Amino acid sequence: MTTNDYSLEGLHHVQLAIPAGAEDQCREFWGEVLGMTELEKPPVLAARGGCWFRGGGLEVHLGVEQDFSPAKKAHPGILVSSIHGLAARLEDQGHEVTWDDNFPGHERFYAFDKLGNRLEFLEPKN
Repeated sequence: MTTNDYSLEGLHHVQLAIPAGAEDQCREFWGEVLGMTELEKPPVLAARGGCWFRGGGLEVHLGVEQDFSPAKKAHPGILVSSIHGLAARLEDQGHEVTWDDNFPGHERFYAFDKLGNRLEFLEPKN
């Protein structure tokens, strides 16, 4: 019998890459569109650029990558409530929403942030 002397407790944050100088676009999308709160980065990390956001138990770190290429396949899967309300909000703000009914027990759609990173939003079906 094998016993673990550790346990996984949850996800602290997801990091997505951004190009240098794109922090204002991130603030517009993650802060204004999604309504997340920007966090103050520790000074040693703030010097690298990027920004961090928190909301609904989720933390997203947006870090500068020199040869930035948006993640078109890799993505965070974000659980939400009122998924249709979020979809309407994103569409009202000019973000295309692509619904996908291939994940059993959930309603879900994909969207992209202002920099082209893929995001998945899911809500369990009742």
